Amino acid sequence: MKASSGFSHTGLHLDLRIQVMPIAALRKMAHEVAAAGLNTLMIEWEASYPFEKHAIISNQYAYTRDEIMDFIEECCGLGVEVIPLQQCFGHVEYILRHERYAHLRESRKDLCQVCPCRGAEAVAVFREIFQDLVAMHPSRYLHIGGDETYLLGQCPECQARAAEVGKSRLYTDYFQKIAAEVMRLGKRPIVWADMLLKYPEAAAEMPEGTVFMDWNYGWDVNHFGDLSKVRSDRFEFWGAPALRAHPDNHSLATWKTHFENFRDFIPFARKSDYRGLILTSWSTSGIYGYEWEMPGEAKRLFPMRRVYPLGGFRILLDAFSQAALNTLTFDPAKFVQDYAQLRFGLMAAEGKRLWQALTTNEETVTPGNVVAPALQKARRAQRLLAAMKPAKHRTEFQHLQLMADLRLQDLLVKEWERKLQSSWYTAARQAQAAEGLAQLLRETDDLNRHFRQLNRQALHPGEMEEEINYRTVKLRELHARVSRQGRQAPRQK
Repeated sequence: MKASSGFSHTGLHLDLRIQVMPIAALRKMAHEVAAAGLNTLMIEWEASYPFEKHAIISNQYAYTRDEIMDFIEECCGLGVEVIPLQQCFGHVEYILRHERYAHLRESRKDLCQVCPCRGAEAVAVFREIFQDLVAMHPSRYLHIGGDETYLLGQCPECQARAAEVGKSRLYTDYFQKIAAEVMRLGKRPIVWADMLLKYPEAAAEMPEGTVFMDWNYGWDVNHFGDLSKVRSDRFEFWGAPALRAHPDNHSLATWKTHFENFRDFIPFARKSDYRGLILTSWSTSGIYGYEWEMPGEAKRLFPMRRVYPLGGFRILLDAFSQAALNTLTFDPAKFVQDYAQLRFGLMAAEGKRLWQALTTNEETVTPGNVVAPALQKARRAQRLLAAMKPAKHRTEFQHLQLMADLRLQDLLVKEWERKLQSSWYTAARQAQAAEGLAQLLRETDDLNRHFRQLNRQALHPGEMEEEINYRTVKLRELHARVSRQGRQAPRQK
């Protein structure tokens, strides 16, 4: 039975690929989801899951099985269904990096994807993984991923198969085998819809009852392909807007894009009779770089992008809830202004300034771009937020202020980088550049201390330092270059 909002499932997707929340933070998030009126958590456990037969996959931050069982039981008591998301085609670097699973790789140079021509071998692995997940999760759904399989048809065997039957059948033949395992376990498979939309010719042959999840982060509804080519009474559709997604990172949150995504896509999903609506929250792009010991042996994986931790985005969770559960037109500016007064205890005029601060500085600044226009907007946003004194939920508001500080700091680093890459920088200006970057480093140390304070309960200590290192590595390397720091004693924090 669909709820009055039009959706049977409304919830939040948690991406635990590189930001593994301590169990207390995970439980707190479940309570926030329930308080927002949502009924689903879709969790991409990845290597944080305590696998039994495939224990090598679990990383140093993995939960215990007791922690997960108690957590799911608590969620059930809150009226929140926990749906596991287990990638089994693309985005499986964390599995394929291990020699035990090397025979499943589509490529020796990029470990992101299982070779679909190794379907029988892959099913043997994922059958056991699915059995493990199903034993822990009472949900009748299991999300099996399937997005962004960009290596499709790359290995010689897959190339030949794609030439013979097409990439659509290469994709669906593999997923038919995988989905059959899910259904044998009494679960309904959910699959991301992008690749089926891109290659729709054989999409109708997916098992009946499969749920296609259409993720849309602010683009045209037919962005991946013509929806009409895969819509069928045989399949159920769910929608997925975004809370964190490209190009968001530590120093850029595209607030306006996300608010407008809710405004535009959710009514479309409701009108199109989508049954579920899950807010995705990506901690990384899912693209990794590698350090190779030798061909085929990945010594280390590192994500290409990280995003500010989830605690900074409570305003978007509440915005999604209002847009998903209320059939009235969602007005982003009005929502933020009301939120400023009701949540933070700010004045009406400050609510307008909060909207301005969040939404006037979203452009990405890449090497070669002029930094000054974005820098001017960042300074204005930072000043607007710094001047506000919320009466309630101050910690949540401090996240917004810190993100504005990080945005400004990132642009200042980019401005210095631009100067160093220009004819301005000569040996005669080396000392001036070193002092300018040293000042930014001192300011960054202050920001890092604030980051640790605000996020200490949301990240493990090791993760905290990984996040900080990611954000500050460029500045530290620039300073070391111009100050010839390698010839000196290391700087003490």
